[in-house]
Formats: sequence, C-alpha cells, structure tokens
Amino acid sequence: MTRGGRTKDRADGSERKCIATGETQPKFGLIRFVVGPDAQVVPDVLGKLPGRGMWVSADRVALKKAASKGLFSRAAKQKVSVPEDLVSEVEKQVARRVVDLISMARKSGEAVTGYEKVKDWLAKDYAEVLIQASDGSGRGKSKLSTPYGGHYIGWLTADELGLAFGRQTVIHGALASGGLTHRVVEEAQRLKGIRENGAAGAAQKGKTAR
Repeated sequence: MTRGGRTKDRADGSERKCIATGETQPKFGLIRFVVGPDAQVVPDVLGKLPGRGMWVSADRVALKKAASKGLFSRAAKQKVSVPEDLVSEVEKQVARRVVDLISMARKSGEAVTGYEKVKDWLAKDYAEVLIQASDGSGRGKSKLSTPYGGHYIGWLTADELGLAFGRQTVIHGALASGGLTHRVVEEAQRLKGIRENGAAGAAQKGKTAR
C-alpha cells in the first residue's frame, strides 16, 4: 500500500521515489543516477551501473532542481559533484536510447518509414505508433493520424529519426504492435518529459501524446 492507502499497481513494475519531487512512481518514469569513483554524479539511463541508485523524474524541471539544489549530495549522504551539462547529457543519452530501440525495431521488420508506407500501415490498422519529426512540416504531418488506441511520438528530430532508420533524415515512421514497441513508447515518454519546457525550444517540443 502507498502512504495514502492506495495499492500499488504491480503491473507497472517496482517503484522509486524522486529525490526532487518526493513522488513515488514506477521506475520507467524516472532516471537513475549513481556516484562514480571520483564522487561525481553519473546518469545511468539503462539502470545497470553498480552502486546505490538515486532517482529523479524524467522531467526537465525536476532534473534541474536535483542538479542545482544539492539534492544529489543529500541523497548520497556525501558531498558529490554535479557536471554542469548533466541535464543535457541525460537528454542526449535518452534520445540515443530511443533511436537505438527504433533502429532495432526496424531491423526486425517492426518499423517502417516513408509517407506512403506509413499511410498504408495506418490504413490497415497494422501500426500501433505514429512517429513524426518535431521539425517536419506541420502541413505534411497533419495528413496522418495517430492509430486509434495507439501512441504518438513527435519529439525526435528528422536527423535523429534518420539515424534510427538508416537514412539522412526521416519525417514519418510507424511501429507495429508487439516486439520492441512498448519499450520504445516508454523511453520516448521519458524523452518527452526531459525535452518539454526545456532549452530545446519549440523545434524539439512534440505534440501531446494521444
């Protein structure tokens, strides 16, 4: 049970408390950090580094607060140093994680790119996720709609999607159900939280997930 008497949803996996907001939530909605050998805070996006974890919500405001208010030192119960570019480094690593997962999905035949192919997958109800570049033409993107009951990812740039699909730039993409899709959606939601309201500006800010 939680402090308020609500039973935790085990389907969401184990939970952790954010050191910046004090809120407890499933691990996939947070970023794990550890203290390195040099007493410097290190982001552990994959959650595999050794050491006691410190967790911060995948939210740019929460990350900045943790980095600037001495919250990592408090959580680690020791004096630690925080890199000046910590938040941007976290953003970079999470974005790379999303790109890598989409790339793996593509190689498994679970992802396609190109307006006509994406349109065809949507028409056949084969797509679960519509992906569109944040810096793509709004008029062009408006011609495709999020699958009913599915997801939308719109906060990766055309260059980042290009890396995922093995091309120079990509505007439209789609993911099928199953496979790596659930993991892509989870990681993309973390990236959305980090990029929204951040210095990346409107070009990096995606549509609200539907």
